[in-house]
Amino acid sequence: MSSENSSADDEQRVWDVVVVGAGPAGASAAYAAAVAGRSVLLLEKAELPRYKTCGGGIIGPSRDALPPGFELPLQDRVHAVTFSLDGKFTRTRRSKQMLFGLINRPEFDQQLVEHAQKAGAELRTGVTVSRVEQHGSAVPDRRTVAVVLQGGEAVLARAVVGADGSASRIGAHVGVKLDQVDLGLEAEIPVPETVAEDWQGRVLIDWGPMPGSYGWVFPKGDTLTVGVISARGEGAATKRYLEDFIARLGLAGFEPSISSGHLTRCRADDSPLSRGRVLVCGDAAGLLEPWTREGISFALRSGRLAGEWAVRIAEAHDAVDTRRQALNYAFAIKAGLGVEMAVGKSMLAAFERRPGMLHAAITSFRPAWRAFAGITRGSTTLGEMVRSHPMAGRALSALDRRSAVAAPTVAESTATTE
Repeated sequence: MSSENSSADDEQRVWDVVVVGAGPAGASAAYAAAVAGRSVLLLEKAELPRYKTCGGGIIGPSRDALPPGFELPLQDRVHAVTFSLDGKFTRTRRSKQMLFGLINRPEFDQQLVEHAQKAGAELRTGVTVSRVEQHGSAVPDRRTVAVVLQGGEAVLARAVVGADGSASRIGAHVGVKLDQVDLGLEAEIPVPETVAEDWQGRVLIDWGPMPGSYGWVFPKGDTLTVGVISARGEGAATKRYLEDFIARLGLAGFEPSISSGHLTRCRADDSPLSRGRVLVCGDAAGLLEPWTREGISFALRSGRLAGEWAVRIAEAHDAVDTRRQALNYAFAIKAGLGVEMAVGKSMLAAFERRPGMLHAAITSFRPAWRAFAGITRGSTTLGEMVRSHPMAGRALSALDRRSAVAAPTVAESTATTE
């Protein structure tokens, strides 16, 4: 248990907000509630910092959702993207402006937690949550929730935010329903300086051999983060894809420092986001972009909203007001992130059927590349792009309907700078 842990003396203290999980979603929720002047306890089962399977790409919406004064621990700044279609038809697109940044999750998550602590949140690590109770002997009144830890200790709160990842216990309590589950496999590969220099400022995105799959190479100093993702149920094929991908890149001779896997889970449209005085956000709520499975920006944004509405729920004096605030939280999530997820689902469906068409568009059609660059920089989102550009919505519908077209016949080319 960390040095920040509370003593047994305040075991019966009732916190305004208890946040379960100290990843980007949980740290953002804790910061938002603490900066509002409320008492906040942040619970984390691991000791920090800890490794998480994640590419570590920080796109514009992630950057814009960070606390004021947060300095990103960037390992690299991306100005170029190389696209390939299962290793073929490779093309690189470049930008004078930075597209997005790359971070290591242990450092990034630790800094987010530190910002929450500076705002007033308290941290307990090395504790595992067994269950949440909103009724029963552990709960003194109707305005209180009991977060029961392994070993039996009950932590009391006026509101609880579940941010405990894709296998969330809090999500199970709320009744989160899933619509899409994918398997991501990743290797952290230390490379010599000469290899690292070749990748500096450039990432690779490879549209993979299974429907909806893709791979990536993200450079972080002397280490390359190499990963692939595909639908769950294709475990053996996903593993082969990663092995073939690494070999094709000429990296098979380097020993990974870490090899890991992770399931990403995407919520169903009618999945709940709350139950009583308990809210869920980030992976615990199944909030991520369905096509790319990008989750950091969704975690940061939903975490901030969850923290803000948890404060309102903590102040609610009856079930009616609690329900009103929970519905407002759900509306805020669905009006923003929900719209992006709906467009992302359409993009995934189109990509599963027509990967060659999407590859040709993004590498050869300047408006498509500009849209990609705008989304990564944060000047627009998938939802805003479809709302403000009717042609984009029609193109997406057409992409989903039309038959596949031939992929580019030029094996390799390099685009001019944007």
